[in-house]
Amino acid sequence: QVQLVESGGGLVEAGGSLRLSCAASGRTFSTYNMGWFRQAPGKGREFVAAISRSGGGTYYADSVKGRFTISRDNAKNTAYLQMNSLEPEDTAIYYCAATTAIMMQTLGKYDYWGQGTQVTVSS
Repeated sequence: QVQLVESGGGLVEAGGSLRLSCAASGRTFSTYNMGWFRQAPGKGREFVAAISRSGGGTYYADSVKGRFTISRDNAKNTAYLQMNSLEPEDTAIYYCAATTAIMMQTLGKYDYWGQGTQVTVSS
């Protein structure tokens, strides 16, 4: 099992940037593909970005492509989500998740989830 803890959320003005971090417990971080999801008030949880075990493959939702960058540092057991050019529509609770499955863009394939971190973007 693995435990995930997100951090780095906060309040930012439109056009600003935030960097989210996801710290994983244990020493098997590199076993997992990692993903970021978000959930806005009254809406379901949606895929944002994912990265393969070694970091060689990255995937993004169309809504964030070109603005967000996912990365990972396996030596630090940490995944990151750099968010630039933030928009009010990005306001949500952001969750990181871990999966051993290949289909990294599918919410149901993730086995472990963090508690979430709030990102609020003002207009």
